[in-house]
This record gives sequence, C-alpha cells and structure tokens, in this order.
Amino acid sequence: MNPTTSVKHTDSQAIWEAAMQKARVREANFTTISGEELQPLYTPDDVADLDFERDLGYPGQFPYTRGVHPTMYRGRLWTMRQFAGFGTAAQTNERFKFLLDHGQTGLSVAFDFPTLMGYDSDHAYSLGEVGQVGVAISSLEDMSTLFDGIPMGEVSTSMTINGPAPIMLGFYIAAAEKQGVDPKTLRGTIQNDILKEYQAQHAWLVAPEPALRMITDMMVYCSEHVPQWNTISISGYHIREAGSTAAQELAFTLANGMEYVRRGVAAGLDVDQFAPRLSFFFDSHLDFFEEISKFRAARRIWARKMRDEFGAKDPRSWMLRFHTQTAGVSLTAQQPENNIVRTAFEALAAVLGGTQSLHTNSMDETLALPTEKSVKIALRTQQIIAEETEVAHVVDPLAGSYFVEAQTNRLEADAAKYFEEIENAGGVVPAIESGFFQSEIHRSAVRYQRAIEKGTKHVVGVNCYTEENAGPLEIELHRIDKGVESEQHARLAALRARRDDAAVKRELDAIHAACRSGANLLERFIAAAHVECTLGEIAQVLRDEFGQFREPKIL
Repeated sequence: MNPTTSVKHTDSQAIWEAAMQKARVREANFTTISGEELQPLYTPDDVADLDFERDLGYPGQFPYTRGVHPTMYRGRLWTMRQFAGFGTAAQTNERFKFLLDHGQTGLSVAFDFPTLMGYDSDHAYSLGEVGQVGVAISSLEDMSTLFDGIPMGEVSTSMTINGPAPIMLGFYIAAAEKQGVDPKTLRGTIQNDILKEYQAQHAWLVAPEPALRMITDMMVYCSEHVPQWNTISISGYHIREAGSTAAQELAFTLANGMEYVRRGVAAGLDVDQFAPRLSFFFDSHLDFFEEISKFRAARRIWARKMRDEFGAKDPRSWMLRFHTQTAGVSLTAQQPENNIVRTAFEALAAVLGGTQSLHTNSMDETLALPTEKSVKIALRTQQIIAEETEVAHVVDPLAGSYFVEAQTNRLEADAAKYFEEIENAGGVVPAIESGFFQSEIHRSAVRYQRAIEKGTKHVVGVNCYTEENAGPLEIELHRIDKGVESEQHARLAALRARRDDAAVKRELDAIHAACRSGANLLERFIAAAHVECTLGEIAQVLRDEFGQFREPKIL
C-alpha cells in the first residue's frame, strides 16, 4: 500500500472516527436498493488495490471502464430512443412521426401481448389484449404500415421482442425490401434475448435449445446480409424489473451474453465476425451511485471476458455498448407526478454511466400507456440533461471517486461469484432448467418488497409523505379504443381473403422442412413474410416442430 495515499491510522482519521461515535445518526436503512451495507465514508483504503492502467485506463481503450468512445458525449450525444407502440400500426406510425418531429433520434417499438407471445390479433388468446400495451403486428402488411413514410434505410430502429423476434425481423427486412431499401443499409437492434425470458419475463415460443438455434441462424444471416444490424440486445432490464439486485442483473446479463457468444462460435462463426454487433440493455434504477458503478463494471467485465476468455482480437468485440431504460418498477401510481423526478435521476445515472442510447419512462406508465404530453416531458428530460446540466462535457466525470470505484469493484467481484455458481450448475441452460436464476431473482424481489412493506425502505407517496385524502388523479390518461381489436380482425380477414393460399402453404411447408434439416430459418421467415404468412401461422409451425417449454417450479 502506498503510504502517501492511505489515510488509515492517521490523526485525521482517528479524529473523524471519534466524532462519528459521538454524533447523532438518524434512523435509516443505510443500504443500497440491492441490500448492500454502505460505509459512512469511503477513502483511498477502499480502492487501495485499484490499478489505473489495468482497471480504468482511458475512454475508448481496454478495459473500457470509462466509456467505449474516446470523446463520448463530446463527440456525439446518446441516442434519445423513446419506446412507443399502441393500438394499430397506423396509430403507432403517427406517434413515431410525432416523436421524430420533437427531436427523438431513433425509434423503439413496443409490441402488444399477443405479438410478444406469437399469436395473431384474431386468435382466441388475444381477446381483450390487442393493441393495449403496444402495437399489434400480425403480418408484413402491419409492419409496412408501421413504417409508412419513414425511410427505413435512414432511421435506426429498436424492437423489443424476444420469442417471436426472428419472425419479426423477417417482417422488418421484408418491409424494407418493399420500400426498395437494401437490407445492408438497415440499422438497429432487435432484443431477441431469449435466455432472460426463461429467467424473468416469460415470453417464449419454444424450448431453450431450438430458440438458441434460431438466434444463431440470425447471427449467420445478418453477418452477411444485414451487417449493420444488432442481432441481440442482451437484456438485464427485465431481470431487474422482475426483482433482481444490481449484481444479479449484471451477472446474469453478462452470463447470457457469453452463452450467445459460445453458440455463435459453435455455429462456425469467428467471434470477431459477430461479437461487434452484440449490444446490451440495462435498467437504471434509483440507487444513483450503484447504477453508475454497475454500468462501469459491465464494460470492464465484458472487455476482459471477450479478450481473455474468448480470444477476440477486434477491439470492437471487447466493447460493451448498451441501451438504458429508466426503471419502470420504480414508478408509482400514487402521486404520479413524482415519477418525473424519479425518471430524471435514473436518466442522469445512465448518462454518467456512459450509455449509448436512452429511454426515459413517462410519469403515467403505471396507470396506462403514456399520453403525448407525458411522452414529451420524458423526452424533454433527456434533452435538459444533454443541453443544460453540462454533465456531457466531461468523459466519466465520477472516475476516481472512492465510493464509485469501490462500488464498481464490489459489483465486479459479486458478478464473478455468480459466474462460478452458474458454471457449477452446468451452464446457463441447465441453470434455467433447474430454476436457479428464477429462485435467485424471486428471493431478491421478496426481500425488497418486505422492506417497503415494513417501511425500512422509503418510497415517497407510498409508505411516507402520503396523502390520505387525495382526490381523483388530475392527469389525463391514454385509453385504447376497443375498436382497435375489431379493426385488426377485419384487416387480417381481408389479408387472408386476398393472398395466394398455395404460396402460403408452400412457405409454411418450407419452414417445417428447415426446422428438421437445420437450414437457416431467418431466410425462410423473410420468404414467408413476402407471401403474407402471418406471425401466428409461422409461430405455430415452430411450436409444432420444437414443442413448448414448461418452466420448473421454484416455490
């Protein structure tokens, strides 16, 4: 230990410790949201093992702790990508154009429950859910309407969908081709992170192994035909929203990422052929410093794993690029205006942590899909951070903070312990099948909920500073017209009446054959989209061929 940097056993420290013993300390739970105990003060002793070159370095250089680009936001601000989707494709198309007109720089598509689960809008399971929490997309016609008047070769698009993601990407590529756009020019990301579905969100079509086979098919196809597309956005967001700690979100997300890399290599791809197109998606929760530290630790862990474990030689393969969404689970139905403040702090943490793109939640999202007014406030929150706070002027401004560096080290160490547990369980898929991830997340969620119920963790407007005689909500809510469902039914009926049934059967049969032969399925989905096969028809072929997943009981 360098005696010039240590304050241990100095007179100053002894004086401070003595003062702390006598000082009044308020009654509070001095832990992170994840339940980690916090010291009252952090000093050089807490980062005594930190090596600048090894652990921090410079932005744009290994291990990327301080950011993936040398200039970060001095060169280019993060992409302001507001999540949007509701009702019909035509309605969401209008919302997209509204957001682009108000300064949004990328599109992010939210799909309704039937689409997320691989069912057409007129399926019996879809009753009452069509267009309610996202846009209803059942066909190429819907996808083409969604992007009508929006140049797909110029705009960057993110699609948050997982089980049916390969089918939806097929629709997107086919829609671009209908616009006359070369797929090689398409830019964007499809979430397509099926592993976290089994761990946290539960929107899958088939069992893990065939689902992973479709993901490697996408990697192979896109590496040649859609080279600017990010084929997976490896998502910690839904793991965190399900109740995990920050360390669990970090570890489970990166473990999933490493499993996708292993699968890509096993499919015959060179790691540097596809790894640069992998991206990540994290939650930004309310524990300000823990979240910033989590983002920094994620970059460092991924860089080391990709270079040292997977032998990647291209520096782009070492870079963990990520999108962030503020924590939906932190929003409250009580006093919803408070959510504007919560979102602002979460967004600021994401920026200070070095995110590449950001979605800010709207204040009314615990009650309904957001109104145009609340969406605009959420977007303006990002713009104020970018233009008025000056935090984007300096790269990684919190580097060197004893607290932040100690938290970054702690999260990296916690993640390493989880990697070992997952390996001991046989790997990611066996750990899913045994319920390991699900059990860990469940325990963390229960602990946090009990802390709120007991009042040891305060939530303003919920268990403190409440308003007993609060009147009705004074904010406007966005309601989805019930006519959306009947409109979608009519569109699908008209589509089925006019399409070429023989062509539809031919392409669905080709998908059956590809499932059995090992041929590339994304190629078949694009062909099926062009003859107007629907999402539900294609998904049913996959269920018939591969069977459905039954999750383990964990309680």
